[in-house]
Amino acid sequence: MKKVYATADAALDGLLHDGMFIAAGGFGLCGIPELLIDALVRSGVKDLTIASNNCGVDGFGLGKLLDTRQIRKMISSYVGENAEFMRQYLSGELELEFNPQGTLAERMRAGGAG
Repeated sequence: MKKVYATADAALDGLLHDGMFIAAGGFGLCGIPELLIDALVRSGVKDLTIASNNCGVDGFGLGKLLDTRQIRKMISSYVGENAEFMRQYLSGELELEFNPQGTLAERMRAGGAG
């Protein structure tokens, strides 16, 4: 398997499909996979379930996927700095599953361990 790609689009080629589950790293806006998020936006994949500490801010980070309505459900521990997130959640356009930070981290660890 090739592990180094010239672009994020090339790394994701053939892997994406509607309705998939994506675990996205980062804490706040630090350490987020910016190039992969941009590639997801360009791909147009939709109905995503995203597990991440938060959903970015308006127009940045995972917030870009909110702007394009590609996220169906968020599994997060904090969502307080994104007005579009709040609007979509309160209008019923976005599902939300809150998890304490430690529980979210353990769920991801357990999922990775199989």
